[in-house]
Parts: sequence; C-alpha cells; structure tokens
Amino acid sequence: MIRLDALLFVLLLLCALAVVTSQNEARRLFAELQDEENRSRELEIQFGQLQLEQSTWAMQSRIEQIASKQLGMRVPDADRVRVVPPPPASSNP
Repeated sequence: MIRLDALLFVLLLLCALAVVTSQNEARRLFAELQDEENRSRELEIQFGQLQLEQSTWAMQSRIEQIASKQLGMRVPDADRVRVVPPPPASSNP
C-alpha cells in the first residue's frame, strides 16, 4: 500500500509540474501573439502612410509643376500634337 501511495504521489507531482509548464508556455505564447498583433497594426499604419505619400508624389499637378520648373518642359501647342492610332489587332494568336 505504501508503494502505491508513493507512486501516486510521484504521478501527482509530475502532473502538477506538467500543468505549470503548459500554463507558462501558454502565457508566453499569448504574450508573443499580442506582440505580433501590435507589430501588424504598426505595419498597417505605416502602409497607409506610404500609400498616402505615394499618391501625393504621383499627383498630376505635382508632376506638371516639377516638369515645368525643374526640367523646363512645357505643354505643346495643340497644333503640334499628333495622335498615333494603335496598330491593327492581328487575328493570329
């Protein structure tokens, strides 16, 4: 009977250690998950800011302003503009 009690006590200790270890691992993984979610939110904010910056840099008025001031370009007169039609589509794939 004493051997059975001792064996059950050792099994109880092992189970208790396993529970403590698994809870600790779960807490660590949860903290890591929250860190990654925060990083994800930061990256989404940064992506939105970069999209806004890209749209600002690509605005037609800004491009025209840089072309005229820095590059000395100007819009050609209407009589100097030629529209080139696209080539006919070939029927062969």
